[in-house]
Amino acid sequence: MSESCNNNCSSCDIECNDRDKVDFSEKPHEMSKIKKVIGVVSGKGGVGKSLVTSMLATTMNRRGHHSAILDADITGPSIPKAFGMEKKAVANKYGLLPNKSKTGIDVMSINLILEKDTDPVVWRGPIIASTVKQFWTDVIWEDVDYMFIDMPPGTGDVPLTVFQSIPVDGIIIVTSPQELVSMIVTKAVRMAEIMNIPIIGLVENMSYFKCPSCHEEHRIFGDSHIESIAKEHNLKILAKLPIDPKIAEACDTGDIESIDTHYFDYIGEILEDIDEKK
Repeated sequence: MSESCNNNCSSCDIECNDRDKVDFSEKPHEMSKIKKVIGVVSGKGGVGKSLVTSMLATTMNRRGHHSAILDADITGPSIPKAFGMEKKAVANKYGLLPNKSKTGIDVMSINLILEKDTDPVVWRGPIIASTVKQFWTDVIWEDVDYMFIDMPPGTGDVPLTVFQSIPVDGIIIVTSPQELVSMIVTKAVRMAEIMNIPIIGLVENMSYFKCPSCHEEHRIFGDSHIESIAKEHNLKILAKLPIDPKIAEACDTGDIESIDTHYFDYIGEILEDIDEKK
């Protein structure tokens, strides 16, 4: 199916089988060197996908790998804020350069280009998708071991563009404990299957709150359903993240790289294992 298909076959003079042969893949900038690309997705908004993306990049950076984040959430970019980036991206005669975080993580986001961080991006889907592709083709990503793509929620234009245009090695699906998420996760899983993208596993955010006084774990959003979701789709549970005010404060103050990321140690091992097997 073409990425511009409107499902109205009567308006089209080309057979779908012929369209399936079209290659939508895009080459990165000729000066870029990117080893692995990991998509971070969620079926719905508000589950902490950008937080997980930031902590994944920080984790792999701490493990001695050069990390990068391509912020594909064009209408809701929050990655620069989490890393405390205030300077705008610059370009040289060869292309656009990503900003570097305090610890050396490369980041490209629409908020690094807009004049003001609060300027809304009031664009239609094709323009947004084209911008994401330009972050891949026009930005010079130097010697990146792991690039994490922070995608907008859902299964719309941008995830479709990323899966068709960029060689994604696998995706991590971010969830929350609510039962509604089971249906939403299934949508994300099925899209990945349709697009032949490997699913690395699930991360459940806001899984519990650990009381600092009694140290008991409280399920603020109810009992988790991640085990049943993982079993249903034969997926790995990569991490269960707590509700932690310190993490929220670090995001607000642009200090995400100071947060303890031991919750992601298992994911780090899995990502390194993928690197060895490829």
